[in-house]
Amino acid sequence: MVREGLLKILKHRRLVKLFLNLSLKGHNICYQLAGMLSAELEKDGLHPKHRLMKYHDWFMSKLQKDWAVLDIGCGNGALAYDMKSVCRSVVGIDIDPGNIRRAEKQHARPGITYICADALTYPFELKFQAVVLSNVLEHIQFRVEFLKQIFAGQDCESPPVLLLRVPMMTRDWITLYKKEQGIEWRLDHSHFTEYTLEQVFDEVSKAGLVVAEYDIRFGEFYGVVTKD
Repeated sequence: MVREGLLKILKHRRLVKLFLNLSLKGHNICYQLAGMLSAELEKDGLHPKHRLMKYHDWFMSKLQKDWAVLDIGCGNGALAYDMKSVCRSVVGIDIDPGNIRRAEKQHARPGITYICADALTYPFELKFQAVVLSNVLEHIQFRVEFLKQIFAGQDCESPPVLLLRVPMMTRDWITLYKKEQGIEWRLDHSHFTEYTLEQVFDEVSKAGLVVAEYDIRFGEFYGVVTKD
């Protein structure tokens, strides 16, 4: 009886639209809730994506032992901590004081310096061989200008390598469908964008940079970007 009643309801397009919108919004809520709750069950308190996606390994594989690395938007410092095991030094910078406090408490290590500041205005004294943007660029409104600014204060003759990781809006069908239906489709409300492959290449090119190599993993773009 319940099944037959549900089938009758679903024959009405307005009700279908209502249930669809509720389902899509509920999907967003469940995604965020699952992320928060799952982190509470991890031994280190980190989101399980760190462990399952193994994205730290990708960044570490691109570094050299004598490099100084700048980790922009370092967050809790987990990535900076691992990168220091394969390079000379890491400077992690984040605009959020809470992130820096957590990084200094949980992910301190000789050779790592954490700074609470805006990366675009901070007067870095060091020159870096690599700059890391791991799920950071999508939070920036004026991204081309931001990319240009990263390289502005660095060595023009030997510019750093940019290691870039951003979320793809083409990661699955439901993301595109949410956007089509006018439902919030971003992974985070603070994202100004989430990418198509064409958009990544377009913004990189407008900044005077080149994607030297890239890969798509877990619906995210991983790229090695160099000065054009």
